[in-house]
Amino acid sequence: MAQRNTRTPGTGAWQWSRTAETRRVILQAAREVFTERGFTEAGIAAVVERSGSSVGSLYHHFGGKTELFLALWDEFQAEQERRAASAVAELRAAGEKDPMELLVAGARAFLAGAWDGRDLMRLFMDGDGPPGFGLMRRTRARAWVRQNAVLLGAGASAVERATITILTTIIGEAGREVSTCETAKEADQVAETTIRLIRRLDPMHIGGPATAAD
Repeated sequence: MAQRNTRTPGTGAWQWSRTAETRRVILQAAREVFTERGFTEAGIAAVVERSGSSVGSLYHHFGGKTELFLALWDEFQAEQERRAASAVAELRAAGEKDPMELLVAGARAFLAGAWDGRDLMRLFMDGDGPPGFGLMRRTRARAWVRQNAVLLGAGASAVERATITILTTIIGEAGREVSTCETAKEADQVAETTIRLIRRLDPMHIGGPATAAD
């Protein structure tokens, strides 16, 4: 006899939604606990209590404190990259081809994200993270330098490599400063100062007349 299928229509979608919501709630609780106490002083028990979840559920979704921290890091980085890429794409769609203007658009979006996510920005920049996190940050920073090099159409010369690294470092350090600002107005001032510094490097004509944006 054929076995009767007793599965309720839509159950899979509902369970996925519930799982996603549980994960979101735990991550939000972890964000609050980590940003209040730092990685070292934060405890799983505090995250469980804040989320109203269970230890078993937390370990099922994330595996532990390190994985929670890295999940927050990955989500924040992905959102920052999405913001910057979207700003660049929007300006390109409007007809802009100047690589420096595209870089500025991405930088503005990144700095706006640093302000919106200032609690996480401070958390990730203060050096208190799980073992190996410093290496992960450096690896991500090198990838960001390479992305900016492509955007600006930079060549392989030492001067061009150094300039791209300096530009990227300026933006990253400005994000740190933005995250420590007390008001949105102050954050905007830091962002505008950063943009002016970036533009001063434009006369170096990185990449020459032929650029990746053409």
